[in-house]
Amino acid sequence: MESNIKHRLLLTLAYSSGLRVSEAVSLRPEDIALSRKVICVKLGKGRRDRYTPLSDKAAALFKEYSARCDIRAWLFPGQSATRHLAIRSAQRIFDKAVRQAGIFKDISIHSLRHTFATHLLESGTDIRYIQTLLGHSSIRTTERYTHVAKGSVLNIRSPLDTIP
Repeated sequence: MESNIKHRLLLTLAYSSGLRVSEAVSLRPEDIALSRKVICVKLGKGRRDRYTPLSDKAAALFKEYSARCDIRAWLFPGQSATRHLAIRSAQRIFDKAVRQAGIFKDISIHSLRHTFATHLLESGTDIRYIQTLLGHSSIRTTERYTHVAKGSVLNIRSPLDTIP
């Protein structure tokens, strides 16, 4: 597990909320609505605002991070406090965490977004809701994100078997 709380929160939010790396690094503290358990993604891809869920674990980590760190303009400040963390820096943080976890696949931080969508689909979330959470205008784009494992497909029950 990543020991740096800033890095751990960045990776946690990217996965648990399905954020693009550009959206994660450019979050501002006021984008996190703890009481409503949502994140407001402002002007994401397509220049549209959207809301995505804030998990309980991510909310607890956010509270810990904000208690320990002086957060001002950006949730994840870069080397200069006036700029947010660079996308390339976020990728390096992810690469380091992947190596520390003993994973030797060629993956990027964007894989967390794919995994978010896939896990939602596997748990039964309607693909149209996933489309909204990811901020896609086309369902075809969402379908590319949802690589369903064979095991999940094989566990689907026929509707005929649900009729008494």
